[in-house]
Formats: sequence, structure tokens, C-alpha cells
Amino acid sequence: MKSKPALATVFLAVLIDLMGFGIVLPLLPFYASLFKASPVAIGLLYSIYSFAQLVFSPIWGGLSDRVGRRPIMLMSTLGASFAYLLFGLAHTLPLLFLSRLIAGIMGGNISTAQAYVADVTPPEKRAQGMGLIGAAFGIGFVLGPAIASVLIQPAFLNFFKIPVEHEYAIPGFFAAALSLTSFLLVLFKLPETVKSPVRETEGLFKSSVFTKGFWVSMTEPGAAGMKFLFPILAGCVFLFSFAQSSLYSSFPLFCESELGLSAGKVGMLYAYLGLIAILIQGGLIRGLVKKFGEEKLFLAGSFLLVLGFAAVPLAGSIQFLVMALGLLGLGGGLTGPTLNSLISKEADPRRVGQAMGASQGMAALGRVIGPTWGGLLYGVLVWLPFALTALILSVTVLIGNKLQRIKSPR
Repeated sequence: MKSKPALATVFLAVLIDLMGFGIVLPLLPFYASLFKASPVAIGLLYSIYSFAQLVFSPIWGGLSDRVGRRPIMLMSTLGASFAYLLFGLAHTLPLLFLSRLIAGIMGGNISTAQAYVADVTPPEKRAQGMGLIGAAFGIGFVLGPAIASVLIQPAFLNFFKIPVEHEYAIPGFFAAALSLTSFLLVLFKLPETVKSPVRETEGLFKSSVFTKGFWVSMTEPGAAGMKFLFPILAGCVFLFSFAQSSLYSSFPLFCESELGLSAGKVGMLYAYLGLIAILIQGGLIRGLVKKFGEEKLFLAGSFLLVLGFAAVPLAGSIQFLVMALGLLGLGGGLTGPTLNSLISKEADPRRVGQAMGASQGMAALGRVIGPTWGGLLYGVLVWLPFALTALILSVTVLIGNKLQRIKSPR
């Protein structure tokens, strides 16, 4: 199989699906408000998706090792299409919750796509391949909200004679169509990579992160010879996701109260972060890995993230804030693909899907906890969520330094 066409196809499939995710995400609070949802209920709408991913991503990843990558990607994209369709049809808050729950359960697309990348790329090009998935995230989160803002504009609704009461339904239907397109792309264009599926007698839920058997299987010595390296790397995934998602609640509040920025300008700052991710993960990561190696880039990215979080509360101007966000964007752009590459290399080749699923599960756990952490600490002191998050992230710098010494003992 030629890896470049396969990578291009999986990139497009993930990108199209994530655009749908990016369309729906910023509309949730407004849609839920139509049903008189409380702030707590709105927060739970975000959390239920991430919690379902925590439970099911490792399971779908493990299942992809057994039945192949294509069936899982087909199921997840088709399931996402159904969830977005339900989002558009929801006329009560429970139905809106059900749509987010189904979307989270069917969120096996990313971990399976990462496993697919690991299947078709040699170790020296693994970070570059993982960077494509990161770039798809960046593009999806830049284009998705932009498309959503167009779809709910009165001019758009009037032009197509769409009743205004359906303004949040249309983005849901559009996202459903995107996920269906992703399904068709996988169905007709994506070849299977698992030629010798894992055959085990244990039940499917052995892949769950809540079982002892899963973590026992993940603590075997990997390429670096460290018995507990996979759990350590998975812990880094959790910390990065936890830190970045803490910005969801604390960063907009900081921008509004300390710098007087509008919601539109805050959205532009998020788009700025997404563009940095696209630039690094979609293009520069290949040359950087070739020159410096994954371990050095992981260490540098971790250090930049710590600096970025520490710098945010010091911002007294928009210019300083843009600089701090630049550090965060660079750090995230470097750590994402290198960390996923390291995890895929440490995994048993027969269980790459399980390993990537566990990684996505840890990321989901971070997204469950992070926003609440950021909001609670911001209510105590404005600078507290950023400073404490920077302190916690310092652990990843120590891990990155240790990894570099393992890989380059001389």
C-alpha cells in the first residue's frame, strides 16, 4: 500500500468529521438556553461527550486491532452523523443530551485514525503523520465555528426561506452531512491496514481504562526498555489536555475582565492558536523532527507550554497576550504529534489501536476536569488557574528531560 494516498484520505476523513464537530461545539450554550438549561446543565453537555470518549475510545481502539481500522472508522463517522442529525432535531434538553452522549460514544474516529497513521508510516516519519491529525484538528476548529456563524445568520436563513426557530437545527444537519461525507470517503477510498487481526478470547471490555487487565498489558517494557513508560506518556496526554481545556472557562473570563475584549476578539485569538497548530503540525513538524528528534521537540514543547501559561496572567495588553498565546500554540504544536508518535512506538504492534484509544481516553478525561478546574480557580484569584496549571505542567518538562536522556544516553 502506498502511504501518501492513504494518509491523504485519512486526513480528509478526519478533517471533514472535525469540521462538523467544530460547527456544533460553539452553539451548544445557545441551543441549550432555548430549553431553559442552567449553567451547570450547559457545562454537563460538554462533559458528557468527553466522559463517553474516556470510556469508549480505548474500547474502539482495541476493537480496531481485532476487526480492522475501516469498520471502526465507518461506524464512528456514521454514528457521528446520526448524533448530529439528532442534534438538529432535538426539541427538548434530554434529546440534546442524548445527541452529545451518542457523539461521545461514537468518537472512535480520532484514535483509530492515529492507529491507521501508525500502520502506514515508518518510525522515522511517525511524528509527521501524527501531525496531519493535529493539523486536521486545527483546521476543523478554525473553519467549523466560522461555518456555524454563517449558517445561523438571518441573511442566510432568509435567503433559503428557513424559519428562524430552526437556526440551530441547520448547523446540526450540515454537520451530519459532513460526517456522512467522511463515512463515504472511508467506505470507498480507505484501504484496510490490519492484515493479521489480534485474536483473543478475552471480552471486548478488556480494553477499558477502568480494568486492571488493560493497565497490566500497557506496562510491559517498550522500545525504550522502561516498564511503565506507556502510562507515563498517557499521563502526559492527560496533563496537556487538562491544561489546554482549562482555558475554555478561564481564558475568556480573563480577556473580558482584564483586557476588555469582546467575544468576537476572543474567538479570533482561538483561531490564532488553531492557525499556529496548522502551520507546525501540517508542515514544519517534518523538518523539525528530522533535525532535532522527537524527544527534544517534546521537551521544548513542554517548556513552551509552561512559559505560555505562566505568561497569560501577566498580560496587560493585547500584544503581550498574543505573545503568550504564541508560546502556547508553539508548545501545543510540538508536543501533540511527537507525544502521539512516541506512544505509538511504545505500544505492542498488535495493539496500536488499543494504545491510541487509551491515549484519547486520557485526553478526554482531561477535557472533563480541565474546564471545571479553570472556572473554580478563576473565581478565587484571576491569575490562579494559569499559574497552578503552569506548575503542574512542569512535570512534563521533567519527563521530557528524562526521555531525552533515555534516547540519547551519550
